[in-house]
Order: sequence, then structure tokens, then C-alpha cells
Amino acid sequence: MRFYSRNRLIAALGDATVVVEAGWRSGSLNTAGHAAALGRPLGAVPGPVTSASSAGCHRLLREYDARCVTTTAEIRELWGDAAPGTTVGGATDPDRSRVLDALSSRSARPVLELSRRSGLAPERIGALLGLLELDGIVTRVESGWRKRPDGERRG
Repeated sequence: MRFYSRNRLIAALGDATVVVEAGWRSGSLNTAGHAAALGRPLGAVPGPVTSASSAGCHRLLREYDARCVTTTAEIRELWGDAAPGTTVGGATDPDRSRVLDALSSRSARPVLELSRRSGLAPERIGALLGLLELDGIVTRVESGWRKRPDGERRG
């Protein structure tokens, strides 16, 4: 029972719900159903049409009018933020800028080094690096993180 209560809370607290490669009977579909009932935007990141682990996302696209999302910009559009995630209250996020300043495009740096250089907690660094990676600005390599050279950026 706690599982279902938790799903209702997740759906209610989020500005949008995005389901990634869910099976036909995935618990994430329960959360998506609650989000749809609350009028929250719903997105799906399906995998191959032949994959059983994508059947739930395909079902959301068909039955719940979920939007197919493939980039962070499309996810941000779900809750009305078309800007590329660099703003907090209309201004550039200073933490994001600090992480970008601490990164190098030539040599990879581990999270603890980025934390030392930026003055931010390693947990905050990790969260920002994940967003920057989704935006195609940084890449993770064996020895840490580095900026992608402009020619290497993903769209």
C-alpha cells in the first residue's frame, strides 16, 4: 500500500512526470496515471518498439496522450520552461556556472576535484553534471568529467 501512496505523492509534487522505458505492468505507469488524473503533463521516453521493457511507454503514448520526449529541452517544455535549464528565477544558475568554470575540455577531473575548485558539495556537483551531460555539454570518461569540445557537442 505504501507504494501506491508514494506514487500519488510523486505525481502530485512534480511539475511533470516522465516515464523512461517502462514495461507493460510497470509501477511507474501507476505514477503516470495519477499525474494524468491531476492534469500534470506526461512524457514518455520509449525504447525500441520490439522491446518488452518499452511496452508501458508505448501504452502511455497511445492511451494517455503522453508526449514522446527525447531531450532535456523537450522535458523542460512539458512544464513550460523552454529555456535550456540555465536559469533560476530568470537569472543564470550560479552553481552551474561554477561547475563549468571548474571543468576542462582537455583533461578529465573527478567530482572531488570539481568540488574543491568550485566550492560546491560533491552531491550538488553530481546533480549538475548529470544535467550538463543530458544537455550534451559535458562527458563522463574513466578518469572523471570534462567539457565536450564544441565540435563534439550532441544536439
